[in-house]
Amino acid sequence: MTEYGFGAGSARRVNTARLWAGGLATAVVAALVTLVGSLLANGLLGTAALSPEDSWRFGGAGVTAYATLAASGALAATGLLHLLLPNTPRPLTFFCWIVGLAVAVATVTPFTQGGPAVVAAVTALINLAAGTAILSLLSGVGAAARAEHPAEPPKPAAPWRN
Repeated sequence: MTEYGFGAGSARRVNTARLWAGGLATAVVAALVTLVGSLLANGLLGTAALSPEDSWRFGGAGVTAYATLAASGALAATGLLHLLLPNTPRPLTFFCWIVGLAVAVATVTPFTQGGPAVVAAVTALINLAAGTAILSLLSGVGAAARAEHPAEPPKPAAPWRN
């Protein structure tokens, strides 16, 4: 493929510090979304999400593992974004499709586990909320981390001197 125009052939630049700082912030948000969702599920509905009835508290291994898994998913999505940004055409489109389909899998999976329908529905809603947060935040981070500077037009030639 032939590229034309100013800066043809140059690789797209990515501001990695901005990308990973946004990815870490997104991981914190995803963990907090699952924590808040789990607390709301247990406090308002009296049901546990994904975990035994007594493990919903802050010290419970179930909620801690759930929040850690959400944060890990955000960091994995950041790694995917870091791979896509400089190497693929329309990287944010591919990122949104990949992460959107992963969120769909995470949303549907609780219904395949054979547990009570209420627990599956609550877990699916929490997964959907955390996945939507990851997708929306990281797509914005990816757009901000693309450090594509407009190429400077060529300078005019110096006038002839005798």
